[in-house]
Amino acid sequence: MSSAAILDDAQRSTAAVAQLDLDPDLAAAYRIQRELIERRLARGERLVGSKLGFTSKAKMAQMGVSELIVGRLTDAMQVDHTATVELSRFIHPRIEPEVAFRLGRDVGGNHIADCVDAVAPALEIIDSRYRDFRFSLPDVIADNTSAAAFVVGEWQPVRDVADLPVHLLVDGVEVETGSTAAILGHPMRALDELVGLAAKYDIALRTGDVILAGAATAAVPFGANRVEALVEGLGTASVQGAL
Repeated sequence: MSSAAILDDAQRSTAAVAQLDLDPDLAAAYRIQRELIERRLARGERLVGSKLGFTSKAKMAQMGVSELIVGRLTDAMQVDHTATVELSRFIHPRIEPEVAFRLGRDVGGNHIADCVDAVAPALEIIDSRYRDFRFSLPDVIADNTSAAAFVVGEWQPVRDVADLPVHLLVDGVEVETGSTAAILGHPMRALDELVGLAAKYDIALRTGDVILAGAATAAVPFGANRVEALVEGLGTASVQGAL
């Protein structure tokens, strides 16, 4: 069984697998990721954007890695703002607050900042398919950067999102605080990094795509709770976990 098939089966069966201990060649890991996504598309899912991982020092420290990575988002991963999501679809989910950008046109040869037409607060649910949420950098790239689900709050006109306070609340209790500055110093820098990664690994950045710029705080376990990301000056995104 191929590495992509192993990871796809783990996601569909919600049964964690051992680390794959992949070759350190990141290009090979991204080829596995592409095969993994192609399997999802063959089942009728469609691509709706991309996500960046390890864009904050807190996240890098939490997961023991040191390099920015990119994964893909499909429509099956998107959860409506304030909706309820069944926890049975995940293995050991965690959740983190993010900033989302929307592309108003294809990036192509355009500067990505000029292609963004909206910004919003967001939550990403991550769910490694590996046992104990432990992995090497190639392992997590192959596993589509632990992408599982995401929630986008109300889209707002483009504005400067530098150094906005971020609060992560679980059942109304603040459990993490941070700043959008934790995302590479400024979330727009994450988009600039995305352009380079997209060119290197043949990822299209198209009109309508949602781009998750990365976590503003460390992730926390996601259970049968109401979780809310509050980005001051930008708004909120929330989701309810259900057993």
